[in-house]
Order: sequence, then C-alpha cells, then structure tokens
Amino acid sequence: MPTGILIIDKEKTWTSMDVCAKLRGLLRERRIGHAGTLDPMATGVLPVFVGRATRAAEFAEKGDKEYIATLLLGRETNTQDTTGETVGERPVHVTEAQLRAVLPQFTGELQQIPPMYSAIKVNGKRLYALARAGREVERPARQITVRQIDLLERVGEGEYTLRILCSKGTYVRTLCHDIGQALGCGGCMSGLRRTMAAGFTIGQAVTLRQVQQGDYTLLPIDTLFAQYPACSLNPAQERRCRAGAAVEAPGLSEGLYRLYGADGAFLSLSQWEAGVLRARKNFFGGEEPS
Repeated sequence: MPTGILIIDKEKTWTSMDVCAKLRGLLRERRIGHAGTLDPMATGVLPVFVGRATRAAEFAEKGDKEYIATLLLGRETNTQDTTGETVGERPVHVTEAQLRAVLPQFTGELQQIPPMYSAIKVNGKRLYALARAGREVERPARQITVRQIDLLERVGEGEYTLRILCSKGTYVRTLCHDIGQALGCGGCMSGLRRTMAAGFTIGQAVTLRQVQQGDYTLLPIDTLFAQYPACSLNPAQERRCRAGAAVEAPGLSEGLYRLYGADGAFLSLSQWEAGVLRARKNFFGGEEPS
C-alpha cells in the first residue's frame, strides 16, 4: 500500500478535504490526511500524508508558512476577503511608499484577533457558524509571529502583492484587513497562494491532474524531519526500538533524532535525554488494513 508525503498544488475552489477525498480514490488508500488547511479561494502548497505517513501529520502543522497574498485597498468585507459581502468602500489615496512604510508595523510578534468567518471555536461553537447566523461575538486575540512582509508589485488600481512569512495560526486576510485600517482606506485580501509549508515548497508540488496521470512522487516520511540529526541503531538497539522500549544511547546531545535500522529503514522520531532515546512517534510496523 502507498506510504509517503505528497505535496499538492491545490486548485482554487477546492477545499483541503476535497483534495483528500479525491486522492483516496486515485491512490486507493483510505488513510490520507493533510496538514495546514487552505481556504477554497487559496491555491498552493498542501502537504498530504498517505498511509503510515499520516502518523507524521501532526508535526507538519507547527512550522512557518509562506504566502503570496494580494491586498485590495479601499474595500472591506464581512469575511476580510473578496468572497464576502462588501461592508464598506472608501477612496484610495495611498502611494506605494506609504504602503511600504506601514508594513513594518505588521512584523514580529503580534496579537491578532481572528475573523468571524473562521473555524475557531468560542464557547464550543465555530465562529463561522455564528457569523452565518448573523451573530458577532468577542474573540480573544491570539499571538502570532510574522517574520517578514515584502511588497512585491502593484497589480492593479489599489491592488498589491505581498510575500508573507508567518507562523502557524496567522490569518493572512486579517493582516490585509488590518493593513487597510492602518492606511485609513480599508482593505481585504483578493488572492492567496501558499508557496511553502512544513518546509515543502511550491517547486515540489504537483496538481491533482498530474497525480491522476501518474506523474508524482511520494516523498519518504523522514523528509519531514530532515532538520534533525540521524542516528543508526545496532541490532540490539533496533530490537528495543521495535518493541516500543527506551533505547540506551550514550554520548548524544539532548534533542530530537531520526532513528534508522540496520537496513536503513526509518523507524522513529525520538527524544534523547540523560543517555536514553524515547520515541516521540514510531513509524515502523506492518501495513495496516486499508
């Protein structure tokens, strides 16, 4: 059965779950999940985990993400993007220099209030469900990190593309809204393309059509953990690892390690502390039924 990581270039209008459902049919594998949801209007990098690789999906959620966003000034909507209803329009008398000057306000550690049209829960209810019912509730601000915002180019009247490198949980459409507020003319997001997630880039991505044509490669699970050092186990250590026991390994430094068996098979992501490796997640074992 197929196992590995597939980097999909998601098309516009598809949900992330739509992509997974399609791939279950194409790959004939029910164990498929994704990391880092993309809204239907967004395109770009969607890491998809197939077979045993689904065990690794939780680790892919945590890393930084990179986007190319299109900011439309002068228009505000109830969703903070152009899929929503217009709630305000103002004339735009903003120069490129003025836009460039406000962008540093939106880098670093920020407190961001999530939009009403989002999947976040408040008092047990999804915000988008409350919004669709015509209710607006107070949302606690969440800490995010925006490492970099670059103004790329002007693409239309009051419309600009931005490159944004940010942490998990950042709402790019809210950034666009807030930038518009800072400029005094309002704004929303008119386009979004994710170019990097979990260390995977758009250059590694394939479309669903390519998958359908057999033009794709499943990346090994350990590709996700390339930033951690590798540790090859001797036969005795490998037996303990496969039994789910801690592995004695003196002389290593504290931190996470990729563990490999004698045949080079990736076995585990493990934490070393006080001379012992303990599994954070194991990836060995026979194939589970599909």
